[in-house]
Amino acid sequence: MTTALITGSTAGIGAAFARRLAADGHNLVLVARDTERLGQQATELHDRHGIEATVLTADLATDAGIEAVAARLSDRKNPVDLLINNAGFGNKGRYLEVPMADELRMLKVHCEAVLRLTSAATEAMRERGRGGVVNVASVAAFVPRGTYGASKAWVVQFTQGAAKDLAGSGVRLMALAPGFVRTEFHERAGMGTDNIPGWMWLDADKLVAAALHDLARGKSLSIPDPRYKVLMGLAKITPQALLGGVTSKTGRKYGPQ
Repeated sequence: MTTALITGSTAGIGAAFARRLAADGHNLVLVARDTERLGQQATELHDRHGIEATVLTADLATDAGIEAVAARLSDRKNPVDLLINNAGFGNKGRYLEVPMADELRMLKVHCEAVLRLTSAATEAMRERGRGGVVNVASVAAFVPRGTYGASKAWVVQFTQGAAKDLAGSGVRLMALAPGFVRTEFHERAGMGTDNIPGWMWLDADKLVAAALHDLARGKSLSIPDPRYKVLMGLAKITPQALLGGVTSKTGRKYGPQ
């Protein structure tokens, strides 16, 4: 049985990855900040699917939290075969309205943690000649959407560049860029979602199934829904000045993801 480590595993996309991978027979290392919630999740997945689920309490906005997860990923005696870098959050407000400490905390989680954990995982995976990493980004990476979009753009560029550098090593890296997903994301950020059109919402379980399919096919970028693929295609040919104005208004209305 292979082992997958999932950050931000207790809610949303991370929880959907945990459910799917457990159902597929993978042992799990579940990472989040809430120890009690992690324990409940691990027990439920073990009882339902018969897999081994261990928990690791860590705050990836801190050096100690990143180091703890990196150490687990570097453990050669208990290898991790698949890393899902899912932990993340958004800040409500436009640029200069968000406290700098909150902006830096987000960059720590979205960029520094992703870099350090991906590096720890892929070093061990390259030695074994196999493994995979999914770094969860957002379609916000492809439009001018402030600090959040910029951090997710970094995730996409870093992941695709690292995937090229590790080509032929047996290690696959993929950036996952979802759109609006029905999770706790917006509620935690204090963002209203009442005005988001129904057609823009994605189901987390279907999203994960599509993402794992794309990873198996060797893709370095997954936009796991035809609707968002069309939207991102249109974004590529829309003048940046116009796109920036549109996304600024819709971003304030709908939130960052």
